[in-house]
Amino acid sequence: MADLLIYLYWSSDARRAADGRTVFSAPGGGTRVGERLSQLPHTLYSDPAAPGLECAPFAVVHSSTDPWTPAVSVFDNGLPRSRTEWISGGVLNRLPTSRHTAEVTGLPPSPLTDNLVLDSGGTRSLEEMVAATGRGLLLTSTWYIREVDPKNLLLTGLTRDGVYLVENGEITGAVNNFRFNESPVGMLSRATEAGRTERCYSREWGDYFPRVAMPPLRVPDFHMSSVAPGV
Repeated sequence: MADLLIYLYWSSDARRAADGRTVFSAPGGGTRVGERLSQLPHTLYSDPAAPGLECAPFAVVHSSTDPWTPAVSVFDNGLPRSRTEWISGGVLNRLPTSRHTAEVTGLPPSPLTDNLVLDSGGTRSLEEMVAATGRGLLLTSTWYIREVDPKNLLLTGLTRDGVYLVENGEITGAVNNFRFNESPVGMLSRATEAGRTERCYSREWGDYFPRVAMPPLRVPDFHMSSVAPGV
């Protein structure tokens, strides 16, 4: 979850959305802010005071040229950060917005913050969710994630560190790794259950963005496109 939602976060700046270039662009112009993205009450937020995930309460920007985060500008240095719900109860609530982009789009300034939390209201542990599964795959982590189509945020990547077959509430064996093609926005919309949010560490992005808390999600029809032998 951390691997995929950090990528969503870095890809969600308001300027590109307003220009019609991302999954958060509205048909006919503007952004999808205010649109419901899921039936589960996903709340994706950043909070510089989140316990165990604390970070600077103001923007610290070393360069305006980072291709991963075009929502930031050196002119935003010192801009206050507070708890910001990017998705609130399943509804797209905010997009990362620099001072300049706020003027252009009419959205409030919302600087990127150095942590990310998904709370979907679930209380069950991963073990409890596995025990309630008839048949499915338990993914440990993903890596080598790359963007295929920014208009729907379709990502491709590989599973890693263990994929396990679950049958009748028990892990019955390890299976091969897969290449997947999946959109984290589509994944959030299709999720049928969320577990308890816990601190975790992204396999792909942990060196750059370590302050993350996520729940396990039950996602029907997660698209495994092919077997990845030798991974």
